[in-house]
Amino acid sequence: MGLHRKALRTTAVGAVSATLVAGSALGLAPAAQAAPNSVRFVDITGDGGTTLKANVVTPAGADGKRSYPLLVMPTSWGLPQVEYFAQAQKLANSGYVVVSYNVRGFWQSGGEIEVAGPPDIADASKVIDWALANTPADARHIGMAGVSYGAGISLLTAAHDKRVRAVASLSGWADLIDSIYSGRTQHVQAAALLDGAGLVTGRQSAELRQIFNDLYASNLSKEQDMINWGKKRSVATYLDQLNDSGSAVMMANAWGDTIFPPNQYADFYEKLTGPKRLEFRPGDHATAELTGLFGLPNDVWTDTERWFDHYLKGEDNGINRELPVQLKSRAGGGYEGYPDWKSVGAANRKIDLAGTTTIRTNVDSGANGGVVFLSSILDQVAQLPPMASIPLIPRIWAGVWQSEKYATAQHVRGTAKLHTTVTPTKESGTLVAYLYDVGPLGLGKLVSNAPYTFHGRTPGQPFGVDLELYSTAYDVPAGHRLALVVDTVDPLYIEHNPSGARLTFSSPANDPSYVSIPLREQ
Repeated sequence: MGLHRKALRTTAVGAVSATLVAGSALGLAPAAQAAPNSVRFVDITGDGGTTLKANVVTPAGADGKRSYPLLVMPTSWGLPQVEYFAQAQKLANSGYVVVSYNVRGFWQSGGEIEVAGPPDIADASKVIDWALANTPADARHIGMAGVSYGAGISLLTAAHDKRVRAVASLSGWADLIDSIYSGRTQHVQAAALLDGAGLVTGRQSAELRQIFNDLYASNLSKEQDMINWGKKRSVATYLDQLNDSGSAVMMANAWGDTIFPPNQYADFYEKLTGPKRLEFRPGDHATAELTGLFGLPNDVWTDTERWFDHYLKGEDNGINRELPVQLKSRAGGGYEGYPDWKSVGAANRKIDLAGTTTIRTNVDSGANGGVVFLSSILDQVAQLPPMASIPLIPRIWAGVWQSEKYATAQHVRGTAKLHTTVTPTKESGTLVAYLYDVGPLGLGKLVSNAPYTFHGRTPGQPFGVDLELYSTAYDVPAGHRLALVVDTVDPLYIEHNPSGARLTFSSPANDPSYVSIPLREQ
């Protein structure tokens, strides 16, 4: 592993350590104000005899004469079993038995980190078994919820265990490979953050260690092994099983999630046939849910409780009659409702990428996606996304195409798509596409981006590229324009450009190049 990647991982370990210490301390604060529910810390025997550390919160006054809906909540990657304590208290106050447990391989639970593999799914079913045998839980009304890692395990369990009737998957994934290896490009900062957290708070299996090593080393001989490993851990692989179960699925994520980008969630949502809901808000990975973990008012957790109240308790609270796709723009304002995901980006306009442009590789042009977590959090709280001066971007290192100025404000809603023709001088290469909102002085604010890597191409032979940028909701002011910038280096990703390589972008008459943007006028 190179020094750059070691530094990334070292930085991630330090950042994660500080975050975990602070988060654990703050997470305990709401417990001091807990309602008089029954709280127990227990050991649950998981798959293969592995000990899972758990806490159980039972409604106050439960006397064994009645049963309550059960909610099982696996912890997030690297966080301790008290993560959901504040929410568990609130849910118990509302009449739920809540069992939260530390997933195997982390903190005091036994075993090694399996990354939502079969043992993790089996563990979740064992926790359900335990709760039905040891709490006043109702076997007919079982739900699962979790943030990040817990979200992925919850979805996977619902696909494998038909007892799970409702799920709230918050900042999770549906396709693991499409999350950390989209565009056949390693998302190195995201991987380093996960790796660092795993090293600090858990015990990595030999298989996981090898996956990380192969990812960092860009080991193409192991690429298919990594893809197969990820498919086994992606609920998209088990779509038919989840649809057959009829479980009610709510999914929520942030536009700027640098670990699990929104596209893979939206694609999966469209394929679900049962009761479903999709929510997107500004922020980065798990930041939209964060205040709720401290017991503060939070839209994500409010909707989560409403979802369970309807599908587990049968309450007529109207959530099933609302438009199921709920979006919040990065510019602020209220929620926008849509009947389905395809309706979000129904209106598309193209920017033609005319002419022929050749760029050199291996140098960052100044256009980039920012820093994992930090950049999207700044966008969430201060509407300050990564910026670049579009006129000053050196055209030797980047291709730049711009729209005309828009006379009225424009709303970007959904997924921008790049179609172009590329001619490389080497058999491998990486390009990164960025969409910017450009103001009158040429300052560009990042709207979206995405990487693309190719291998095994014939130098000098053109080939077509189709690339989806990360889905978003962004408002472009009147008098501004949109710009597409393409370069070859971004600190978020591992790039595969040999020294001295060049990329030529062209627009053949029989196959014009363009970027299609889902735009709506205000």
